[in-house]
Amino acid sequence: MNYWFECKVSYERQADNMGMKKVSESYLVDALSFTEAEKRIIEEVSPLVSMGELEVVNIRRARIAELFLEGAPEADRYYRAKVNFITIDEKSGSEKKTSATMIVKSDSLPSAVTELSAQLDSQMATYEIASITDTQILDVYQYVAPAK
Repeated sequence: MNYWFECKVSYERQADNMGMKKVSESYLVDALSFTEAEKRIIEEVSPLVSMGELEVVNIRRARIAELFLEGAPEADRYYRAKVNFITIDEKSGSEKKTSATMIVKSDSLPSAVTELSAQLDSQMATYEIASITDTQILDVYQYVAPAK
């Protein structure tokens, strides 16, 4: 079973005024372990770094239930949504809420809410969107099996 890791990398980039500027960027990586996540983020981001040294400054496990990445081609932002699934306890008759974190790719907050609602409406579960926020994630790297 693969897990999602949020990886933060730091490197120097050419600034507008002809100097160098240190930048930090966050990415989401599909991996089996912290070690594999570090290896994969270095492989994916190294070609984008033209000068200086790439440094992985932080890796943390992200508990993400589902990703909705099929947004419009112009979608370039990632939003983190907390969704509560509502079930009724048959014995006591009370509501039980189970929360899940999801990532939605979209071009704006309103369209992220629309996309998330459309995806969740196709399921049979009752839900409520508790929160949805913009993230600093620049890209998502899903695992792709090597061609044989």
